[in-house]
Amino acid sequence: MTYREAIDFGKEILSRAGIAEAKTDAWLLLEMACKIDRNFYYMHMEEELQEEYIREYEIALKKRAERVPLQYIVGETEFMGLKFKVNSNVLIPRQDTETLVEETLKVLRPGMRVLDLCTGSGCVIISILHNAWDVEGYATDISKQALIVAKENARLNDVTVNFEWSDLFDYVTGTYDIIVSNPPYIPTGEIAELMPEVSRFEPIESLDGKEDGLEFYRKIIAQCKQYLNPNGKVFLEIGYNQAKAVSSLFLKEGFEEIRVIKDLAGKDRVVTGMRKDSDYV
Repeated sequence: MTYREAIDFGKEILSRAGIAEAKTDAWLLLEMACKIDRNFYYMHMEEELQEEYIREYEIALKKRAERVPLQYIVGETEFMGLKFKVNSNVLIPRQDTETLVEETLKVLRPGMRVLDLCTGSGCVIISILHNAWDVEGYATDISKQALIVAKENARLNDVTVNFEWSDLFDYVTGTYDIIVSNPPYIPTGEIAELMPEVSRFEPIESLDGKEDGLEFYRKIIAQCKQYLNPNGKVFLEIGYNQAKAVSSLFLKEGFEEIRVIKDLAGKDRVVTGMRKDSDYV
């Protein structure tokens, strides 16, 4: 089998499995299995693959045909222009979440302290710190396995983050200028309806927002007051249809400057609010 034939072979297998981007995925899996790049491919496309590369490629194709996410197979993905290691212990970072990072960066100033709840792979807090100057970063997650991945990603991207195990605020200490989170927000009953790459392979505890998808927003918004500095702000990623409900939770708890920010696709993606000065009198 030549490199060119391998691409066609992989595309055919993945197409039959219902993979929308079959050719793209076939190329990325071949790149991983053979440890090559595009330049090598075009210079050697008519050469025969080594048997060990064919075996590794076929194993990768089989996994992808079973709908294992491509990112879990290759072991990494890109977010905010940075590389992040991923495995089945963490959600795969998505472009939608870049809106959360970008909005947070707009209000960051030197000397601020930022707390990231439900950090997962660490992509949010790491991207914030990579693009900020003189900012302290803290992050928590209830999954010890996720924290292992997050710590590796911090080392990979050369940023310093204080990671701690915690169920939301249970073991959080100190106060912060900004709290960010991309919490679980899929209603329990809707998880089975998601694409199989998500429903079958991504960690359920990072998806399940309980019955109405709002459980974690209620907890975060109600509990965050004592952890915010004066005029501290909270930035929360939301599902496309949760803006009104989450905004109401902010309003109920006395937040000001409540805003809903849309992502690049025009969908509601982030809700932010600021604590009143009077809360600290």
